[in-house]
Amino acid sequence: MTTTIERTELGKFFTVTARRFAEGHGTVEMFSGAIDAEWHRLMETAEYADFSTVHAGIVLGHGANCGSGRVAWVTAYEEMYGTLPVIWFTREDGTLDEEGLAHYRETGTVRGEWNCNPTGGDGDDVATAPKKPATA
Repeated sequence: MTTTIERTELGKFFTVTARRFAEGHGTVEMFSGAIDAEWHRLMETAEYADFSTVHAGIVLGHGANCGSGRVAWVTAYEEMYGTLPVIWFTREDGTLDEEGLAHYRETGTVRGEWNCNPTGGDGDDVATAPKKPATA
C-alpha cells in the first residue's frame, strides 16, 4: 500500500486525538476535506482497525458533529509534529483554502468548519468498516 500525505496526516490526527481524549477533551475537529476523504476511504477497508489502533491505541469511531470556529487541537499537533502542512487546508476536491492557510500562517491559529470528529470507544460507530476475517 502506498502511503499518501493524507494518510500520514490522518495517522498524526489520530495520535493527537488520543492525546486530547486522555487529557479529557471531548471533541477533536476534522476540518480538512482532503484528510477527511481519506478517513472515509480507509474506513471502507479491513485495514482501518489496525491503522486506528497503531495511531490512537483504540479503534476510533467517526461521528457527525457540525461546527465552525477555532480548531482547538492545533497546539497539540504543533508540539508533537511542528507546523501543519498545506494538506490540512486542502478541500476534498483538491483546491486550496488559501484564506484559511494565510490566516494560520499569520496568526498560528486555525479557524475552520467541520462536520465530523473522531469518537472514542470500540469503533462501533464505524458502521461501514468491514470486520476482519477470523484467523484460525
